[in-house]
Amino acid sequence: MTTTAPARSREATAATGERPVLVRWVMPEGFFELPARFEDPDDLADQLLALSEEVLPKGSEEMRVQWAVMVAGNYDTLIEEGVQYAGFVITEVEGERCSAEIHVVLRDLPASVGDDPVKATSKALRSLGTGEVDRVKLACGKAVSCIGVRQTPVSGVLTGSGTDTTMPTWFIQVHLPLPNETVVILEMSTPSAEGWDVFSSMFAGVVKSLRLFDDEGTPLVTPW
Repeated sequence: MTTTAPARSREATAATGERPVLVRWVMPEGFFELPARFEDPDDLADQLLALSEEVLPKGSEEMRVQWAVMVAGNYDTLIEEGVQYAGFVITEVEGERCSAEIHVVLRDLPASVGDDPVKATSKALRSLGTGEVDRVKLACGKAVSCIGVRQTPVSGVLTGSGTDTTMPTWFIQVHLPLPNETVVILEMSTPSAEGWDVFSSMFAGVVKSLRLFDDEGTPLVTPW
């Protein structure tokens, strides 16, 4: 799999308080993107059905409808978690079919982070014990990474068994506290151990592309 094809810029705005921050990053080609804008549930359903034709080009109409319904059922959770972007890729790595998701999330920082949100975020993630935590320096400021594995529910629609189950999912998160009391979280997750090296390398490129701007378009670097 190659990531040298033309890439795509994406953005989201953290509009909390009087200092909105524009977050911009670059996605490689090959990702299917879940609809971020829709007028109503019917519009969302139409967009997901159209996407299902790309995701399941050889699937039956019933399979496509089941897939669209399953994804639509997750939208309340995505909204509650502050997901601004959700994309996924399906490819083959060394002959194995592999997939990965990338989410970009915006959340308010708790008041307890104080004057050093990077330190507070690192401490909070370590206390959860969900993975290996480290600090990283990006072009737009200091961030905290977390690499680990978790058990993820899987719908029987995807497995074809009709029975829901769980499977291990490997993930990388990067938490970048923003100067307006919010945090942007980028996460790559994959159930495919065979694709870890490919997907983590791809995700590293996405993280390195992360840039911040104020409401006048001036580049920002976090102050801590």
